Parts: sequence; structure tokens; C-alpha cells
Amino acid sequence: MKAKMDRGASVNRAHSRREFFQVAAAGALVASAVRRASAAAPGEQNPGLKIEKIEIFPVRYPTIGYFKFFEGPPGTPPGRPAVIVKVTATDGTVGWGESVPIPKWSYETLESAASTIENYLKPVLIGRAPFDLVGAHEAMNAAIAPSFSTGAPITKSGIDMALHDLTGKACGLSLAQRWGCPSGGKITLSWTLNPRTLDETEKLIEEGWDRGYRNFNVKVAPDPKFDLELCGIVKKRVPEGFLWADANGGYDLATALKAAPKLADIGVPVLEQPLPSNRLTGYRELKKQGALPIIMDEGVISPADLIEFIRLDLLDGVAMKPARCGGLLGARRQVEILKDAGLMFLGSGLTDPDVSLAASLALYGAYGLRFPAALNGPQFLAKSVLTKPFTPVNGQLDVPTKPGLGIEVDEEKVKALMVQ
Repeated sequence: MKAKMDRGASVNRAHSRREFFQVAAAGALVASAVRRASAAAPGEQNPGLKIEKIEIFPVRYPTIGYFKFFEGPPGTPPGRPAVIVKVTATDGTVGWGESVPIPKWSYETLESAASTIENYLKPVLIGRAPFDLVGAHEAMNAAIAPSFSTGAPITKSGIDMALHDLTGKACGLSLAQRWGCPSGGKITLSWTLNPRTLDETEKLIEEGWDRGYRNFNVKVAPDPKFDLELCGIVKKRVPEGFLWADANGGYDLATALKAAPKLADIGVPVLEQPLPSNRLTGYRELKKQGALPIIMDEGVISPADLIEFIRLDLLDGVAMKPARCGGLLGARRQVEILKDAGLMFLGSGLTDPDVSLAASLALYGAYGLRFPAALNGPQFLAKSVLTKPFTPVNGQLDVPTKPGLGIEVDEEKVKALMVQ
């Protein structure tokens, strides 16, 4: 999508926003909308079913290649940390979820996620009805309060995914079927490039190309000169591919205002998270500049955040991550808000392994993601805990169609990756 096409649709978008804001005026919109999103289809509910047991498995997945977010202080254990969550209902039905903290991306850690679930979330969830997803989130939010937005959302996402998996299995339906959306299909992936030097770029592009990838997302900031040269190399090598620039909040406003038009001239179609999350007036200036569609990521946690940022005219879309949003309940509502407002919905991730990856695929498949998804777990992770691991073919992954998340976890593989 070209930036000028996006700007050309601004009139329609403004009309959509006005209609949206009329509906969204009531303060209770978010809660009622989330309840609608979580409503079960007729015959799904089992009022006698309760959560009997919650188990956690802190693990580290071995990694392949260099990715800046997995670099830690000296002595930090290598690998991609995660807390795999197993929820068992009173009838024996099991649901699997996964919390995927990255300390260099968020404040949440492997240790904090494990202790929060074990000591704070587990006690308030045991004995609850698993189909009451809204009630589960209310209980978790009462136990771990918000600050600016939802508290410990990455941790809570593991519980949310496990409950979606469990209840889907209990009623024999995939997530798409429960949501009344199309099932199955394929998600086209984007290959992540974060070279330390420009000389590494061609080799990294070739690695993705050899594995069937034709679209690339590039980590940029803080050096715009490096970024422009990098994006120029990628665009020259893959002129027809979708080239997605993600700054992870690494620019200041003056630099972002200068870089955005130059990135647009190269052919970059979107700029993700150019500023730190709390630089709201800066986002408004970039949005007003209009050089590129401005995509938010790290700062959008809850549906309430998204509605507020749309009202302030700060963004053109969101790079969705169920793991960032506290799980599928909030992520699904955010996708619906974006669609209602005529804004862009991109699919991203937190180098999601296995279970978290399945949740993202389910969401993006059900809601017809139009752009290549920056789901780079298969690119950077060397192990799987599934009986049938996700394997991209021609740069695409199949959306699971079986009940729940549509995956089968091998508990022995989980235990083999566990850390103390």
C-alpha cells in the first residue's frame, strides 16, 4: 500500500471515525464491547465446568541467529524465555497458554511472570467458570492493578490463551468458529532484518529469500542515516515486497519528522512506533505531517487506550500482538475497533513460540489480515513443544482449524525446556 493511497482515503476515514466516536461516546463502551466479543455461541456454555488446576512451566527456547531483544546483561541465560500455562477443568479438559516476556521490550520478565501467575492470578481463578472470560480478566485485573494501562498484560495473556484453548476444546469449536469468522487459510509472514552492520544485510535477505519469504520488516532507529541505507538495500533487492520499518520507540521527534518523508521516498509503506509510547503530542505531529502511515505498538495495551489514541488523532493503525494486549479477548476487540474506525490492522508478535504463535495465527486468520505478519518465532527459535511444530512453507503458515487453539502440546517437550 502506498502512503499517498492511505492519505487519499483520509476523507472516508474521517467519516468512519465520526460515526465511530458517536457510538464510542459512552464511558461503558469498552466493557460492553469486550463482553460482546467474549460471548459464547448458543450451546457452548457449560455452567457446571470450573477451573480445577493451573500449572506453570518456566522455559527457555534456544535461539538461532542474532536478535537484539534477546541480548541481556553479562551472565544472563541465553534463549527466549516463556511461561507455558496449563489450565485443567473439573471434567479433565486441558487448555494451554503462553506468556512471552522480553525484558528488553517490556518490564515483564520470566521470573515476574511465573511468580505473578503462581502467587496472584492462580488463587483468584481456581474455581471460576472458564467460559467467563470477562470475569477472569476482571479477577486478574483486581489482583494485579493497572498503572497507565493494564498491569502485567504479557503475563495475563498466558492465562487468557489457555482459557480460550480450554473452552474451545470443551465445545469442540475452533476460535474462528466461536467468533463466527472464516476458518483456516494461510498467513503470509515477514522476515525480520536487524543487521548490526550494513554489510550483513544482503546475507540476511538471502536467508529469508531461500526459505520462501518475499516480505521484510526492518528494525530501525536511532540512526536515520543507517536506516535509510538499510531500507534502500532491501527495497532494491526485493522491490515488490512489503517493507515494514519498526523503530520500537527509538527516534526522538525531530529525527522522526526528518526520517519519515525520506523513508516514504524509498518506498517504505508504514512506520511503526517511531517514538516512545508516552510521546503523545509527538505522535500527533507525525500523524499531521502525513509522510507515512503511523502505526502504534508498544503503547496500545487495552481497548480503552486505542479508543483514546484514535480520539486524539495519533495513529493510522496498530501492529497487533495478542501477547501484548493481555491475550485474545482484548486483542480481538482492538481489531474490531480498528476496522470500525477504518484504520490499518497489522499482525505482529513478540517472537512468539508455539502456543502464543497459534493464538496470533487464529486471530489474524479469523479477521482477514491483509498484510504480511511479522511473526518471527519460526525464524529465531530452534525448538518446539508441539507434537506437530509450525513450519513455514513458501513464507506462509497454515491457520490451525482444530478446536481451541488447534494445537497439541507435548508435555515432555515442555519439561525438557524448563528452567529453575
